[in-house]
Amino acid sequence: MAIEESASETRERRIRLGMVGGGSGAFIGAVHRIAARLDDHYELVAGALSSSPEKAEQSARELGLDPSRSYGSFKEMAIREAKLKNGIEAVAIVTPNHVHYEAAKEFLKRGIHVICDKPLTSTLGDARKLKKLAEESDALFVLTHNYTGYPMVRQAREMVANGELGPIRLVQMEYPQDWLTEDIESSGQKQAAWRTDPTKSGAGGSTGDIGTHAYNLGCFVSGLELEELSADLDSFVAGRRLDDNAHVMLRFKEKDGARAKGMLWCSQVAPGHENGLKVRVYGTKGALEWVQADPNYLWYTPFGEPKRLITRNGAGSGPAAARMSRVPSGHPEGYLEGFANIYSEAARAIYAKRRGAAADPAIVYPTVDDGLKGMLFVDACVQSSKKNGAWVKV
Repeated sequence: MAIEESASETRERRIRLGMVGGGSGAFIGAVHRIAARLDDHYELVAGALSSSPEKAEQSARELGLDPSRSYGSFKEMAIREAKLKNGIEAVAIVTPNHVHYEAAKEFLKRGIHVICDKPLTSTLGDARKLKKLAEESDALFVLTHNYTGYPMVRQAREMVANGELGPIRLVQMEYPQDWLTEDIESSGQKQAAWRTDPTKSGAGGSTGDIGTHAYNLGCFVSGLELEELSADLDSFVAGRRLDDNAHVMLRFKEKDGARAKGMLWCSQVAPGHENGLKVRVYGTKGALEWVQADPNYLWYTPFGEPKRLITRNGAGSGPAAARMSRVPSGHPEGYLEGFANIYSEAARAIYAKRRGAAADPAIVYPTVDDGLKGMLFVDACVQSSKKNGAWVKV
């Protein structure tokens, strides 16, 4: 299991980590810090934790950072840390989307590895520029599409890759929530305010925030690449500037002699749903279904046979799942562990870089390419919806 592998790897010196954003009260910043700590690969040593200098200082004190390594801006942090003998080796960027490009640029050009929250950027133009920067840099770029770190997602991906479902025909993805059912952004709720603001979030609302997760997961498991889509986006809440619901039809590129179709629904105005991420994949020989709310289970149905339940580290679970798992079957693992798996995969790649060695081919994490695909998806959804659902090439 992964915990045994992790224990041996921590004999290496911990990776010195910095953080941009994620100050006091920030949900995703705390998640990233927990994920980085879980397998003991990282040590948080520096931060530009807020655009407000006062809040940045307060947040640094709360986290026990050396005051001399608490910065008022990410640029100041990148410049100074790159010059320090024991400066940061990697940085986690956990800001609103519109900051991702400029922050990542400053660290990549100084050879500092970047671990960035999704979506990649707020605009497609910035996403293309960031891809070029990442390719030119010797540093790694990791995108935290954290759902790809769940053991049973890896199990599903392995089964598809091994041909157990046959050529894929259909992929169904959905991610409904209900937290934006009302106009809470007008009340000053911080998360809602920036996520519904096109200057900070980008052109996509629910499509960028959670639709990219569903889309990435469907492609990760199925191994398919999108060719074109038709989208119907809505802003159901009066005055909301970005979509809060999307229905998207997908046509994938031909693979294994089949041209698969797909459907994606993402919504933040669906009462009764908290984080209802689900993916279903149907091939000529069988089907798989995974639900994030019950992440230790994967349903597998060979055509013409009874439905089977594969449990994490249980009978039928393979090495891809075991590699991402820490505890025996029957003990639940979930969101934080899946997130930590992305950080640990990144750490293994960084350790290899330190040694000047090639990374183990088993290491899998979302890259800048996955981020650009997500931005192309959002851009195509917006274009298609503006044209009354016309099919748009991606």
